[in-house]
Amino acid sequence: MARKEILANCNENETRVAVLEDGQLQEIFIERESARGTAGNIYKGRVSRVLPGMQSAFVDIGLERDGFLYVSDVLPDIDAQSAWLGDADNGIDDSPRPQKRQSRRSRESQKIDKLLSRGQEILVQISKAPLGTKGARVTTNISLPGRYLVYMPSVDHVGVSRKIEDRAERHRLRRIAQKVRRKGMGGFIVRTAGVGRSEAEIGADVKFLHELWEALKQRGEKAGSRALIHRDLSILLRLLRDLVTTDFDRVVIDDAEEFERASRFIQQINPDVADRLQLHQSDRPIFDHYKVREQLDKALESKVWLKSGAYLVINQTEALVAIDINTGKYVGKKRLEDTVLQTNLEAVKEVVRQIRLRDLGGIIVIDFIDMEEAESRRKVVEALTDELAKDRAKTQLLQISEFGLVELTRQRVKQSLERTLCQPCPYCHGNGLVKSVDTVCLEILREVNRMRKALEGRDVMVRTNPAVSRALQGDARAVLAGIREIVKAPVSVLADQTLHQEQFEVASL
Repeated sequence: MARKEILANCNENETRVAVLEDGQLQEIFIERESARGTAGNIYKGRVSRVLPGMQSAFVDIGLERDGFLYVSDVLPDIDAQSAWLGDADNGIDDSPRPQKRQSRRSRESQKIDKLLSRGQEILVQISKAPLGTKGARVTTNISLPGRYLVYMPSVDHVGVSRKIEDRAERHRLRRIAQKVRRKGMGGFIVRTAGVGRSEAEIGADVKFLHELWEALKQRGEKAGSRALIHRDLSILLRLLRDLVTTDFDRVVIDDAEEFERASRFIQQINPDVADRLQLHQSDRPIFDHYKVREQLDKALESKVWLKSGAYLVINQTEALVAIDINTGKYVGKKRLEDTVLQTNLEAVKEVVRQIRLRDLGGIIVIDFIDMEEAESRRKVVEALTDELAKDRAKTQLLQISEFGLVELTRQRVKQSLERTLCQPCPYCHGNGLVKSVDTVCLEILREVNRMRKALEGRDVMVRTNPAVSRALQGDARAVLAGIREIVKAPVSVLADQTLHQEQFEVASL
């Protein structure tokens, strides 16, 4: 069994939590105090606009952009309520639903302007944090995650996570949840952490969550609009609640105050693993000590090398993520089909690790190396399915095409690692490319030709970026000679470090 560890690097400005398996970085969670995650937060908002044509509304919750509320998120929906909980199983019981639950089509047939009006105050929860230029997605269907349960006050239903496969245990947990739930209390989903737990433990979670909800309702009644009613736990405490089980060997925290807070929290919710919390004692930074920093740096590179010498190329666009697999230095030892299959199977594990580590979401297209045999394609799809089962985010996988292309979708809850840690390059403005030095040199020549009447017979100065200046006086000196021939006068070149490589200025002296 893989050795699982959690490493937490905490300071007053930022918390970074790394999940490792056998020393290899699998996931990274980053929360900055200046932009602390909003998913799961509950606000008392005011409806700012109702758009009947889009069957949606915008709700002012006090953030930079109004929250987006779709009509289906105004009425009870079990699936939607638990969907934003990327760490809460992403799957509920598939047993028959109560008759009173409306289908998504039925909910979407409702008229948004019959349900909401401008200026109306409502309690909403952020189901998807703001991404890029998009505001937060909000819902009126509140979900409160506990240690063993997810509480849904507006839904009259008891379910069990699909990830709990044992039939007898599913039945036992459903029976306990139904027994401890009081009439009119709302609904619950039993999480995977509830496996093996007693009626007393689950009952205590029910009591805690119901009391929390009652307190939130009272706070909401007293608060004005655009008020934060409930803030979710810090990223470290959420992960301690949702991830840490007896499968984890240890949790190492590098801040004494945060360690004490985490120790008190874990003693309250999961005392069985309290002894696995450790305070980092080394003088070396925790991410350096456990070689996480270098793995994190590599997660921002587009090329990822595999042990065999093959490699992946990962490119993110606004609409989708493309992952290309190449044999690279790996030439194999047997026939071509075997070499291709082994490369693709090795790539599968790294592809899924990179998807989890980089938190890639939306449409993902994987271009495996072409395989001639259907059996080879089947093996790759099987391996990919098995690896994706380890991912806590919701994924949907399509079959591999004869060209080796696989399309999958992955739940997007927060910004990808790249967009969390990076910003568009101010030099190329996010294009990833700038005009070459040779191209700029020829553009200068064309510009001088356009200005020839004004410049002819007069001394000329060309002010350029240093790289272009060097080229004009070196490899591209023929271009400079052409400029002198056009103006029929001396031409000087001035290097200006403040100029972008694509910028230049032509002036007569």
